[in-house]
Amino acid sequence: MGSPLNDKNAQMTFLKQRLNMFLDVIEAIDPEDTDLEDIDRLISMVDELESKCKEFNHREK
Repeated sequence: MGSPLNDKNAQMTFLKQRLNMFLDVIEAIDPEDTDLEDIDRLISMVDELESKCKEFNHREK
């Protein structure tokens, strides 16, 4: 694992990159071929983003 991001700009860059990856995945999904495993992975990605937001928010305090 990498070192913790304590710089606010680095944290924002990290979150933006993760959000862009999520959007890329959503755009690439073919609704006709999407299965439950794909939906579970999307939910997991959102959960990871939420967790990182909370983690970064707690580091500021």
